[in-house]
Amino acid sequence: MTSLANLKIGFIGGGNMASALIGGLINRGAQAKNMFVADPFDQTRLRLESDLSIICAASVDKLAPHIENCDVLVMAVKPQQFKEAASELALVLKSFTSKPLCLSVAAGIKTADMAKWLGHQRIIRAMPNTPALIGEGMTGLFADSNISAADQALASSICEAVGKIVWVNSEKQMDDITAVSGSGPAYVFAFLESLEKAAIAQGLSQEQARLLAIQTLQGAAKLAAQSSESPATLRERVTSKGGTTYAALTVLEQESWANIMMKAVAAASQRSEAMGQEFSKQ
Repeated sequence: MTSLANLKIGFIGGGNMASALIGGLINRGAQAKNMFVADPFDQTRLRLESDLSIICAASVDKLAPHIENCDVLVMAVKPQQFKEAASELALVLKSFTSKPLCLSVAAGIKTADMAKWLGHQRIIRAMPNTPALIGEGMTGLFADSNISAADQALASSICEAVGKIVWVNSEKQMDDITAVSGSGPAYVFAFLESLEKAAIAQGLSQEQARLLAIQTLQGAAKLAAQSSESPATLRERVTSKGGTTYAALTVLEQESWANIMMKAVAAASQRSEAMGQEFSKQ
């Protein structure tokens, strides 16, 4: 397998996720001179060029000479822009004798549709999340059975540069991963926002409330990550019958906290699947 130091990667789209992957890869030993970005926005290109010394172009066709030498192309565009970007890329790829691995980070877009629009089958689907921006991402990955072990290892090495990964055997599970970890940071931020507001309502200052909420959430997550015990067991260890935690959890149970979360995740998974169906008909 090509080492990160020698890996040539093209990014179609240079937004936050592309920037996170580029930064993580550089930290792991990849070379900025071996990375190339096509993005229509001047500000995005200027930022990547000045901050990371990345070669950028305003369109896919203008990046074609670099794309031809790439080992991997990362499709880092929004789902609604994917078909157009893929169609433009297909015009460039069709003249190549050897086509690079395409790694998509677009939510909802299925591998069959990617293959149809790109004109080739060497595709892996990934679902990272925004904590990748600080190297704490969680990425789900799926590949059809025709994808080689070497290509899967290549995709793993790229996504592991910004956090942890998990492979799934069914593409349907990518919708579930999108719902759990892809959208998950928003659930955490919503909980954090609510906890902070609750602290302020009890009389704490905004600064105190923010520190208390963030550090409590961060500490609890780290404790769970380092413990061999289940979240349920950890919860029970800090819940004394008739105590303060018991009183709070009783309210959460009365409000069907767990059911609300299950419904929310199910809704996100269904929406991910529906998005894929919608975009496939475009």
